[in-house]
Amino acid sequence: MRYRWWIIIAIALFGVGIAFGLADPLNIASLLSDELIGLEELGGILAPFTFSMFIFIFLKNVVALLFSFIFSPIFAIIPVATLLLNGWIVGLVSTIVMEQESLGFVLAGLLPHGVIELSALFIGEAAALSIGIMAVIALFKKEKRGLFLPSLRQNLRYLALAVALMLPAAAIETYLTPLLVGY
Repeated sequence: MRYRWWIIIAIALFGVGIAFGLADPLNIASLLSDELIGLEELGGILAPFTFSMFIFIFLKNVVALLFSFIFSPIFAIIPVATLLLNGWIVGLVSTIVMEQESLGFVLAGLLPHGVIELSALFIGEAAALSIGIMAVIALFKKEKRGLFLPSLRQNLRYLALAVALMLPAAAIETYLTPLLVGY
């Protein structure tokens, strides 16, 4: 399957997650409002505009991508779950923040770094989906095993691109986004 289809699948899974987060059928938003206070306290410890916050955001995102890629051969469960869960969190948190602030506030908080970070997420998770499915196919079809290593090399390049994109995303999230949301 061409890599662009893996990107489309990654975006679709993320979109399904967002839809569930926005719909909030279990009314989780009301349950999580207390948890957001804990996140605000963590935000106080890892203050914006600091190099430590930049490193924290970058490493958190890179470790998540690497974890997903490494464990993707387990029937691609981790990349699928990662995309659905991240979409769900974005939808759910957006709903909560829109109730307390506004849509403009949500967009100011998400768009500047989100354009790059989501692109990196989709590229990295598409690579994880691709290699995960290829590993499963190679495991069960002996004639396809020769395709695994070339696929791994290609997907490692996509993963490296995703990791590289996480650098500017973390910088924007650390140094620009707080200014836009009036930190």
